[in-house]
Amino acid sequence: MNITAVARRARVSTATVSRTMNDSGRVLPKTAERVRKAIAELGFHPDINARALGSGRSSLYGLIISDITNPFFPELVRAFEDIAVKHQKEILIANTGYDPKRLDICVNRMVQRRVDGVAIMTSEMDETLLKGLQTRKIPLVLLDRHAQGPGVSSVRIDHAAGMLQAVEHLVALGHSDIGFIRGPVSLATARVRYKAFQDACKRHRVRVTARCIAQGDHGVEGGYKAMQDLLKKGAGLTAVLCSNDLTAIGAMETIYEQGLRVPEDISVVGYDDILLSAYTRPGLTTVNVPREQVASAAFLSLLSYGQGADLNLPGQEHILVPKLVCRRSTARPSAGTLEEESTRGA
Repeated sequence: MNITAVARRARVSTATVSRTMNDSGRVLPKTAERVRKAIAELGFHPDINARALGSGRSSLYGLIISDITNPFFPELVRAFEDIAVKHQKEILIANTGYDPKRLDICVNRMVQRRVDGVAIMTSEMDETLLKGLQTRKIPLVLLDRHAQGPGVSSVRIDHAAGMLQAVEHLVALGHSDIGFIRGPVSLATARVRYKAFQDACKRHRVRVTARCIAQGDHGVEGGYKAMQDLLKKGAGLTAVLCSNDLTAIGAMETIYEQGLRVPEDISVVGYDDILLSAYTRPGLTTVNVPREQVASAAFLSLLSYGQGADLNLPGQEHILVPKLVCRRSTARPSAGTLEEESTRGA
């Protein structure tokens, strides 16, 4: 079975079949539908490697993520793959484990496979690698970074808005002693979230001191240990906001081990809204980072270059606003806690 047989069945030229399979956008919708029907009827499976050599395009897109063990990223991968399948494209997934050296290896794999574009959903991007991909005229889309140069798009999350919603929620409930478990200092996204927390607290005149800040690692164990540190400091916190959901889940385990309750003694807020957060006990109040929108914006930005967008022009910039999701891990400070605070202030 070959492309000629498909062309005969669909009553079009082989060039039209090729353009339809490459989703070039230069085929009338009715004609493209006829070609796809012929492909399905004949059970035609094009040789991707041969097509890449002949056209310079592979219909393969690279997706690089930081941590496959963090549920946020598999959920992002699924959303990215779903939209890729709808456009009859394939994806090559790579996981860096937050290791810049592995990132280098991942990028080289993408280049060798002649990908049509790369979505880099990680914050440890090396500028040299970025320029190397640009030199090879490979379209890029970056997460939480400003688009830089031709052919480079970006999808940025408005973390300032997300953290502000979380802090405003706690303040509205009556919390004034709010702790924060931050992510790794080495990660740009973690630094941005911490800065956003500080700015939100300043805006609402919530005092932030060293006693109410603990260092986590964006994992459950890191949140568990960081919450222990906060309790040892004796800061009298009534609420804790975490840099991500895994941190919050670990923090809640420590709270329970210490004989305290969520939210009666300490309210807990996460960030990301991974699927698991709805099934913790109690359900975790968190800030939803819309993975479907991130994946869609990233994929469509890359796809646009296969549909005629000029690689010599700056790429697209998408700014997405997170949304607070209120569940049962937050509540007003208990009467006992408020009385203790009043006594301390007397």
